[in-house]
Amino acid sequence: MRQQNSGGCLTAFAVGFSRMFLIFAWIARPIAFERVFGGSWILPCIGIMILPFTTLMYVIMSTSGPGLTGSIQGLDWLWLFLAVAVDVAGAGAAAAANRDRVPQGYPGALPPSNPQP
Repeated sequence: MRQQNSGGCLTAFAVGFSRMFLIFAWIARPIAFERVFGGSWILPCIGIMILPFTTLMYVIMSTSGPGLTGSIQGLDWLWLFLAVAVDVAGAGAAAAANRDRVPQGYPGALPPSNPQP
């Protein structure tokens, strides 16, 4: 019987790509990150680990626009909400792809598909 492909590799690529892109953006434009996060390196590092696409979108939205005010206004909130949805969907897809790898007996483990007599 053929197993269904869960798309775990594609999810891993998307999650890894957003983190690598955020790191490269930080290296290429450190002044933008200093302006947004006030010179702190802790918040961008937490953003890389937890919500990389949202962190990147926040930096882009805060450093663009008229006057470079550093504030989020109007439709910028929509883009930030969509970035949070992309990050949460990526985490959910990774969890769904790995749900069959939980050892039997752990809370939340699925029962075996073909029980042995």
